[in-house]
Amino acid sequence: MRLTVFGATGGIGQEVVRQGLAAGHRVTAVVRDPARLSARGPGLEVVRASLTDPGDAGALRGAVAGRDAVLSGLGARGLKDARAGVAARLTRSVVRALEAEGVRRLLVVSAAPLAPVVEREPLADRLMLAAVGRVLKPVYEDLRVMEAELARSATDWTSVRPPRLLDKPLTGSYRTAVGRNPRSARTIARADVAHAMLTMVDDPATVKQGVGVAY
Repeated sequence: MRLTVFGATGGIGQEVVRQGLAAGHRVTAVVRDPARLSARGPGLEVVRASLTDPGDAGALRGAVAGRDAVLSGLGARGLKDARAGVAARLTRSVVRALEAEGVRRLLVVSAAPLAPVVEREPLADRLMLAAVGRVLKPVYEDLRVMEAELARSATDWTSVRPPRLLDKPLTGSYRTAVGRNPRSARTIARADVAHAMLTMVDDPATVKQGVGVAY
């Protein structure tokens, strides 16, 4: 497949690029600073562009034109970014490029607290989610805006919702749940989130859905 990755220098984005190349896909990585991209491979194309510069709109359209799917690891890097609506604003630029080029498939990273509460979820897990939700409220509000805009878009989107992220190796062994979180969803490695996203690219059951992913 021909894939484009936004947020390709972030923890999940780098993994999407590496695993995509390892699987034999042709991968276009859209970055502001190519020096921060560690992934290498014969199937890799690097496009230097900013999602906030209107002058780069043409480069963004070129980066997604003719692709089978676009995967995004974009998101706020802290509470300040979240209060500024960074995830929603950057994703909006990606959606505009896809809609302009008629590209449908889009997968983005969101977060577990945006999913409905799981029926019979253990009390400890419900309390943990509530506490995290209070502390990181600006982050999740930003992501809610992002997901609402995806729902209004012309794309075949999937919002992948991991819980607490870990910097650990790929296992390929995790749980997913369409429209909700897996029960007692607590952690997952960034590498496994990337693996899940690549697996969902051609899964019609995940289209226009939020999908929980966790160990």
